Amino acid sequence: MRILTINTGSSSIKYKLFDMLGPELLIAGIVERIGEAMGRIKWRAWNNGSQQSETREEVVPDHAVGLARVGQALTDSGVVEDLRALDGIGHRVVHGGERFREPTLIDDNVVSAIRQQIPLAPLHNPANLAGIEVARRACPEVPQVAVFDTAFHQSLSPAAYLYAVPYTWYERYGIRRYGFHGTSHEYVAGVAAEFLGRPLEELRLITLHLGNGASAAAISHGRCQDTSMGLTPLEGLMMGTRCGDIDAAIVPYLAERAGMSLEAIDAALNRESGLLGICGENDMRSVLKRAEAGDPKAQLAVEMYALRIKKYIGAYLAVLGGADAIVFTAGVGEHAAAIRALACAGLESLGIRLDEHKNQTSSASGAYSIHAEESRVQILVVPTDEELAIAHLAQRCIEANG
Repeated sequence: MRILTINTGSSSIKYKLFDMLGPELLIAGIVERIGEAMGRIKWRAWNNGSQQSETREEVVPDHAVGLARVGQALTDSGVVEDLRALDGIGHRVVHGGERFREPTLIDDNVVSAIRQQIPLAPLHNPANLAGIEVARRACPEVPQVAVFDTAFHQSLSPAAYLYAVPYTWYERYGIRRYGFHGTSHEYVAGVAAEFLGRPLEELRLITLHLGNGASAAAISHGRCQDTSMGLTPLEGLMMGTRCGDIDAAIVPYLAERAGMSLEAIDAALNRESGLLGICGENDMRSVLKRAEAGDPKAQLAVEMYALRIKKYIGAYLAVLGGADAIVFTAGVGEHAAAIRALACAGLESLGIRLDEHKNQTSSASGAYSIHAEESRVQILVVPTDEELAIAHLAQRCIEANG
């Protein structure tokens, strides 16, 4: 079975094609700068032991043309004849609200329901829908599946997902914790269980997805018990450009004292805060280099970032009643040894002890452990692969509805 995964942004289409028998990655690519003066098309394919790649620039006026370029890459590489030869397409959809608790075969009713979630994810769901609608027109006979970032967190109890605000806000407006990065949290939890040689249903895990966006999850017996992101991806950990947890009263205070509009405050909290707001840089690699060179703002940003992670580790140890393992993943989690060390420092009394040598020695591929022998809680680094996870979930959904 060959499954194409599509992650459509407002100006980009990221995609991967897998042969699920391996599974084996056949092609990975991106169409970006859609709708801009000049777009870029980039792909790399693996076919019958040979490798091909292409990068070129051309105008890509809309997502329909962008998806046509995806089909062209598939045929130019020799991987498939055209998109209609696929066995399935899995689409990443950021927000499923309370309606969607699992991957879902896409039909007109599902498209309508995803559209109804746009107020909860105005920057993401419209772009996701654009990819779905274009793909359905291009490949009407190919089964297509929506895989929701929020679905894995639908196992939260009301005590965990409700905010302590008037209950009518939840009833009328759907204000509650939804959580995000669910596909990544679910995937790395499964890989961690395989690495530990134990059933996922027996484990208590704290998973830390640390990228430009960052979130934590408390997972017990394979089900999410709590997560750091909330109604939107703004809440929780400090991120590249997002503030994470703040006092909500900051918003009316700025509106009154600084004369800022709600739109300006929202933009600042989402796109001008986090690492960027503290030190003017949102790429952790650059921030760490500056911190090592003695830059005080960069050092402060790193200290703040790690402290927020440590606080969530402590909170989720309490939620879970202890943990079998802490799992670091995504760009920062997988590659920033300094952040992992700072986040775990001082937690020895809680049974968490890092091995500095292991932490500095990364694995060439796959999961690996970085805890000391005497650590009661295992500490793992697990590379995430959201596209492969989407492909697996889409395959299961298609087979179950076969």
